[in-house]
Amino acid sequence: MRFLLVIREAVLPGTAPTDSSKSLPLAEPETLLKTSGYQVFASCQEPLIRKRIKEFDAAVLDMPIEGMQRWGTLLLRWRPLPLLWWCSPETASSSLEACETEVPVDGLLSPTMTASELHWALHFSAKHFFERRTWQDERAQLVSRLEERKWIDMAKSILCDVNKVSEAEAYDLLRKRAMNERKRMVDVATSVVKAHQQLKF
Repeated sequence: MRFLLVIREAVLPGTAPTDSSKSLPLAEPETLLKTSGYQVFASCQEPLIRKRIKEFDAAVLDMPIEGMQRWGTLLLRWRPLPLLWWCSPETASSSLEACETEVPVDGLLSPTMTASELHWALHFSAKHFFERRTWQDERAQLVSRLEERKWIDMAKSILCDVNKVSEAEAYDLLRKRAMNERKRMVDVATSVVKAHQQLKF
């Protein structure tokens, strides 16, 4: 993970730490990441980011959590990649009300991290991202199979009623029809159910 996109949005007014005189100035993400050996492109312009999205290995979001939802959705639509939250005192204090907000974050970075801490945070974030993507793909496949099963079960029920056959025989009828028409079984089942629904009117 060498080329990082940094997206910064303004901190909401009145949400920054109240006594900033006690804190030392902290590095911005671009500065810290560049000095740690990473290439960085910083922008908050959607057209520019969308145009260059394929170049980036991960995105670092320097903003309150409320803005992360919008950017997470946009980036997912353009190209899924690991998302990390730049958790500075400003972004953390402006996100206190959003503790229960669902955001697709794979890791956290902070201004006080050393180069080796950044490396490991990015490493584990990438690993978490790929595990999350695998889980989402598996979940989508399971949902799809359940949907297919639903159509097949409805078609079997219709065939049992109409043809006065057992469930096993209805299943065989669907399977043979699918093989003869060179279609997926779920497609045949869907057409049976839809045809039966039209006949009901």
